[in-house]
Amino acid sequence: MAKLHSKKKGKSGSNPPKKEGMPEWSSYSKEEVEETIRKLAREGVPPAKIGLILRDQYSVPLVSRVLGMSMNEFLKKEDLLTKFPEDLLSLIKKAVGMRNHIKANKVDVSNKVKLIHVESKIHRLSKYYRKTGRVPAGWKYDPETAALLIK
Repeated sequence: MAKLHSKKKGKSGSNPPKKEGMPEWSSYSKEEVEETIRKLAREGVPPAKIGLILRDQYSVPLVSRVLGMSMNEFLKKEDLLTKFPEDLLSLIKKAVGMRNHIKANKVDVSNKVKLIHVESKIHRLSKYYRKTGRVPAGWKYDPETAALLIK
């Protein structure tokens, strides 16, 4: 997929395995994986990080193959999903850091342009999440209150 705000072509992604179900070489059952996900989510680990931990430490290649549903669906069913999506929070965190950098370095023009790009991504994502009901209907990105949101 192409990059959005650059003239680069981007990289192609990898394809997941075609087989369904749990692989033979994985030694964890569905209940053990569910309990591990619950434990990590209660500790405040974001869903993408949970997937990486399961892949690297527990040898679970794809959570959706084990559970029969995606990680977010499982966390929503268990009522462990965070109020704001992880990708939106990471973009907001990036924008707050860029704003702090611009306050200290007022001459950095390229960073001002990149801040506009990041904030446009935030607006597009928040619009999508408002439509899907993942973010409260009246929520709007505000740079002044964004620092409070990520803390």
